[in-house]
Amino acid sequence: MKNNSYNRLIKILILSTVLGCVLPGLLIAQFTLSSEIRPRVELNRGYKSLAVEGQDASLISTQRTRLNSMFKNEYVLTKLVLQDVRQWGNQPQLVGNENNSISVHEAWAEVLFNDKFSLRAGRQELIYDDHRIFGNVGWAQQARSHDLALFKYKGEWDIHAGFAFHQNNNITNADYNGPDAYKSMQFFWAHQQWEATKLSLLFLNNGVAFPLSPGFGVEQKTKYSQTLGGRFVTGLDAVNIAANAYLQVGKDAGNRDLNAYNILFEASGKLNPETGITGGFEMLSGTAFNEDGDKNKSFTPFYGTNHKFNGFMDYFYVGNHINNAGLIDIYAKISHKMNKLSFGGHIHYFAAAADISSDAGKNLGTEIDLSLGWAFKPMVRFDFGWSTMFASENMQLLKGGDHTAFQQWGYVMLTVTPDFIK
Repeated sequence: MKNNSYNRLIKILILSTVLGCVLPGLLIAQFTLSSEIRPRVELNRGYKSLAVEGQDASLISTQRTRLNSMFKNEYVLTKLVLQDVRQWGNQPQLVGNENNSISVHEAWAEVLFNDKFSLRAGRQELIYDDHRIFGNVGWAQQARSHDLALFKYKGEWDIHAGFAFHQNNNITNADYNGPDAYKSMQFFWAHQQWEATKLSLLFLNNGVAFPLSPGFGVEQKTKYSQTLGGRFVTGLDAVNIAANAYLQVGKDAGNRDLNAYNILFEASGKLNPETGITGGFEMLSGTAFNEDGDKNKSFTPFYGTNHKFNGFMDYFYVGNHINNAGLIDIYAKISHKMNKLSFGGHIHYFAAAADISSDAGKNLGTEIDLSLGWAFKPMVRFDFGWSTMFASENMQLLKGGDHTAFQQWGYVMLTVTPDFIK
């Protein structure tokens, strides 16, 4: 009994000391501490590539766990996000001291020079416009973040300039054969907003290390591609119009001449306050099967949230379909909200943007995506989804598998986001 009282006294003294040190600073600053726990179960029989007849569906459970902290005062803003991503069953019940179980998803500091200029440096998410070129890939449990310095200006035009340079642990040279998608990257983004109109302009210079000869430790040269274009959004009475246009030139990772483009046109409106509809067209240029081997006409959306585009079954540009026949996506979407429930239905017609072969057509298939969200409580949300692909024989030429087999993918996801300190 005495030991229990003594232990409680020690805990109270420690807590009082910590609060005595922290609270005076919090009175003139802002600090938040929150978490995210997001388990998801997925059913897969034809996700990302076509299943074959007789193939069993697989069931996989994954989980993302995050601890988020932010601090802000009048001249500095910081963010730290610790993350654990796992597949249920890939770690023993008796856990040892395992490598890489906890990672740093974000760790950056932003110095606020004044109300217009700031510098953010460290590991950070990049999210711009509709996520087509830069997005955080939030659907993926691991998500995406970058190591870079970001200069920001806030005025009549909001202007961001980002700079990243990567190299190996060997500091005696500037070679890079690491896991990231680029060795050197710079981008410039400018954004202006009027009453009902927004305009964004983007320039991305993406450098990939290219070996000058086969083998390890050989001399490297960085090959740069340039992506330039932007996004335009405006409101016309009851209809919102959005358009993207991007051009890619320079050299690809294989040292081929790059000449590619991406265009998107989308119109959206509301049938009533609870129901919205959207229709759109997107084209990402592709390389024909008989194209000159020194030329690449396939557009790459690089670091976007590609799961957001071109169907939830991720047949295109989610770690796949790069330097391929491109894509034409004609789509219609409907959404409806009712109390704590939200419903979504999408239909996509897919076609190749370039010739697949001498005797193949361009039709790839049609995908249907259905989703349901339930905001059970302020910090608790359930999401459900189911998708199917009606693939053509041309899709089978690109993806393998069997286009006549029944393709489906579905998920159930729980998201809990408690605020510990706010």
